Amino acid sequence: MTSILYIHGLNSSPASTKASQLIRAVQHADLSAQLRAPALHHHPRQAIEQLQAAIAELGRPLLVGSSLGGYYATYLAQQHGLDALLINPAVTPHKRFDGHLGPQTNHYTGETWQLTHDHVQALAELEVAPPRDPQRYHVWLQTADETLDYRHAQAYYAGCTLDIREGGDHSYQGFAERLPEILSLAGFAPAIWQDFDFSTL
Repeated sequence: MTSILYIHGLNSSPASTKASQLIRAVQHADLSAQLRAPALHHHPRQAIEQLQAAIAELGRPLLVGSSLGGYYATYLAQQHGLDALLINPAVTPHKRFDGHLGPQTNHYTGETWQLTHDHVQALAELEVAPPRDPQRYHVWLQTADETLDYRHAQAYYAGCTLDIREGGDHSYQGFAERLPEILSLAGFAPAIWQDFDFSTL
């Protein structure tokens, strides 16, 4: 079954710009039943449970993961043998929270929560070796990402299909214009969207 599972990042939601643009594009193509973009729990163990359930519903979706969602997507892609598109993905995020434990606020929902050592431990449990079958991974990076150093992902995903663009930011500028590539990677026929102007999203 041709389908997409969109995996948002830390303190994000399906209301984020990228998720919203993807949802609107899929709605235009009348493919909403073949997309899941769950609002993930802040704790990694519960988030992974949600994502495992979505994979069970969709069959063999293309995993599209942004930031921390890219880390989740890599774990799930290796576990299930799925294809993945990773957008400015986090690499070993459990090693990058020094000094950041404590209160957090979701940028979109306003939810407040505590980032704890248990969150970090749960993230460490999801660490996997670099992809053994790199042909299944497409990685989109922008060099001016202000949150994550793109070179970490460049090194970790060496051998995968890397698309590195100068400038941009962590949210990934120009995402809407690249939605046809995502739909194509997921296996949807180009005829479905050829009349649609993605720049309007």
